[in-house]
Amino acid sequence: MQLSIKVDKSFGAFTLSADFTVTGDRIGIFGTSGSGKSTLVSILAGLLKPDSGEVMLDGDILFSSDKHINRRPEQRRIAMVFQQHSLFPHLNVRNNMLYGYKRCPAEYRTIDFDTLVAVLKLEGLLERGVTNLSGGEKQRVALGRAILANPRLLLMDEPLSALDDSLRFQIIPYLKSVSEQFGIPYLFISHSLVEMRLMTDTVLAFEKGVMTCQSSSEQLARNLMGQSFSGYINLLKLGHPTPQSGLFAYPWGTSQLLLSAGSDRDASMAELSSKDIILFKQHPEAISARNLLECTVRSLFNSGNKIGVELECSGNTLIAEIVQDAVNELSITPGGTIYAAAKASAFRMLPA
Repeated sequence: MQLSIKVDKSFGAFTLSADFTVTGDRIGIFGTSGSGKSTLVSILAGLLKPDSGEVMLDGDILFSSDKHINRRPEQRRIAMVFQQHSLFPHLNVRNNMLYGYKRCPAEYRTIDFDTLVAVLKLEGLLERGVTNLSGGEKQRVALGRAILANPRLLLMDEPLSALDDSLRFQIIPYLKSVSEQFGIPYLFISHSLVEMRLMTDTVLAFEKGVMTCQSSSEQLARNLMGQSFSGYINLLKLGHPTPQSGLFAYPWGTSQLLLSAGSDRDASMAELSSKDIILFKQHPEAISARNLLECTVRSLFNSGNKIGVELECSGNTLIAEIVQDAVNELSITPGGTIYAAAKASAFRMLPA
């Protein structure tokens, strides 16, 4: 997919001024509340008319003030998944999902209903009323309804922000799998860097109506590390744990990590903030933290007033953050050896 947007839209004191071209199938729109994310999405979907400019999707002009073109939403073949599921309460799951499909021209109906139902694991819910669904089930139905409209582009506007953490991380695999299996590119809109890293490859960051950068989601997370209260969040893929001295030992690369929390899953994911990693120049004689890893320094990078230290530990990557004085005192340079420590309680398990 190639998307080119050059538009201006004003609302009183706020003005969105977007000018970019982006190519890819997993694109993120990132920014805090009021940055212009939803305005941009509404313009692309045809729900909001720009004051001026042009919108092109794969060479097809959707809007042009100069050429007096403004395609209606139903002509754009762009589907949306909103923060709120917006399901029709008088229809059951099956008929909610088929709503867009029935309105899609026959020549575009390429997605098989039963296949999509299986991917979303909705087989046992089709005849159920939507008021009798959990929040995660409702969001899966809303996703299915959007996909069955057979769009050429899927817009997801903060689709996870209304869900708690447990549901949020349950929904992410479904969002990714339906796009990959049915070949539908998407724009994922969020203010969460973790969601951006799990859902997107390329991110457009907006602030006060202006795009501030276009980068990979990983690079954006590193750029914002120094100004984030949470720091850089390391996402660690862990194996099945075994109890050990009141803690839980998880395989991680060629090593293991000791965590306070256990899991009954074969594979888990945990968060570890760059702020919760302590670096040592030499192996400490004794330390209360239960995790001590010998690492190789890959690189250093600046982020605000902090220095990010990219480490290779047990075949995996870990990012720690320190200040420049600590870099000097520890003589940290690329290629050098450093010891990284973290408490067992510093890790946060992500729900399945």
